[in-house]
Amino acid sequence: MKQTIHPNYKEVSVTCSCGNTFVTKSTLAKEALHIEVCSACHPFYSGKQRLVDSAGRVDKFRQKYGAFSKRTAAK
Repeated sequence: MKQTIHPNYKEVSVTCSCGNTFVTKSTLAKEALHIEVCSACHPFYSGKQRLVDSAGRVDKFRQKYGAFSKRTAAK
């Protein structure tokens, strides 16, 4: 195996938007990595449903289609 063709594999600090931090190894040139969802806050692993709403998209959807769902439920 050639020694000079492989990228550097070093420890990287990962920070999630929920505040969880951990250390992993990566070939990234950065020392820190910022992510939106990790195993501590992902619904599959935590068992809790949490909506990640950026720029009010969930509220816009509910305002636009909320009246439609109420009309169909009443029939």
